[in-house]
Amino acid sequence: MCDKRLCACEKKTMPGFMSPDDERVKALERAYAEFAEIDSRSLLKKHLTQQVFDTLKSRLTNAGSTLMDVIQSGLKNHDSNVGVYAPDQHAYDVFAPLFDPVIEEYHAGFTSNDVHPDLDWGTPEDLGDLDPEGQFLISTRIRCARSVDGYPLNPTMTEAHYRNLEEKVQGALSSLEGELKGTYYGLVGMDKETQQRLIDDHFLFKEGDRFLEAANSNRFWPTGRGIFFNDAKTFLVWCNEEDHTRLISMEKGGNLSSVYSRLVKAVTEVGKELRFSRHRRLGFLTFCPTNLGTTIRASVHARFPKLSEDYARFQEIAGMYNLQIRGTRGEHTESEGGVYDVSNKRRLGLTEREVVFEMRNGVLELIKQEKQLQGL
Repeated sequence: MCDKRLCACEKKTMPGFMSPDDERVKALERAYAEFAEIDSRSLLKKHLTQQVFDTLKSRLTNAGSTLMDVIQSGLKNHDSNVGVYAPDQHAYDVFAPLFDPVIEEYHAGFTSNDVHPDLDWGTPEDLGDLDPEGQFLISTRIRCARSVDGYPLNPTMTEAHYRNLEEKVQGALSSLEGELKGTYYGLVGMDKETQQRLIDDHFLFKEGDRFLEAANSNRFWPTGRGIFFNDAKTFLVWCNEEDHTRLISMEKGGNLSSVYSRLVKAVTEVGKELRFSRHRRLGFLTFCPTNLGTTIRASVHARFPKLSEDYARFQEIAGMYNLQIRGTRGEHTESEGGVYDVSNKRRLGLTEREVVFEMRNGVLELIKQEKQLQGL
């Protein structure tokens, strides 16, 4: 099984080094001196101490990435929550003195000595329908990301990498059958009207995120990017957006069992065709350190009109279950029409089953609280 394999990045764990006189090292030193003077609440600011910086400033990954590739988004966007990205899979080992404390804080205590558990999907039927009467939940969506072994991550991919990987992903998706069978649409050649309609329907990703742009992940756009979806539009795959692939299962209402079961089937089938990058300690590897391990984000779009009036209380209850509240269009967006996106925050150090159950239990508690406030 692909989840048991080590990705190619782990075949060489020792970093290369640049000369102290290298212009890249000098540029890093100037950038860090400026960053030390600014006010930021990012995890980058907190954990990139002078000692850590001096340890890492000359290091190179086997793909040629430097510390600048890791931190450039956080240097530019002082309002970042995290501020670091992995330009290639090897970066997680080479720049571990920075990544490890960031990962530990974000993932609720997953330390450098912890090991992510083996793949365990559990039993989807146990999850049930969270809102059978359709009072609060508009839709349910679960996605996971997978990087394909043998290819670097976005910031260090060449144009040829993008094209070749898109072809490989298309080939894997063409083998899907039954309810998963669908069609792939490349962004190259897609008319603007179709593209905007898919974005408005929350199916398609779009260019323009300043955090990703600063991390150098939008190069050669739209080359190598595209979307696959089945006829019912309940299963989607994004190719070369933030990660190599994002597999998404979704449907109206709150039937978590149905959505999760479809995702498990899809990831299993695609995994027969593609070898995924998996780290012995961090699980499945992706571009962003917030999205490691299971890489699962299980979410609902929901209306909690009474509970959201006391937003601090809303956040408090969500936090008890390690849930994150975001706008309807994802991270860094606001609520539209009183609709909130509620999802699990933890992805690392738990099994797939545990991640989805954590989201399930938290959403059920939010529904319970909302009912009490409405007198239902």
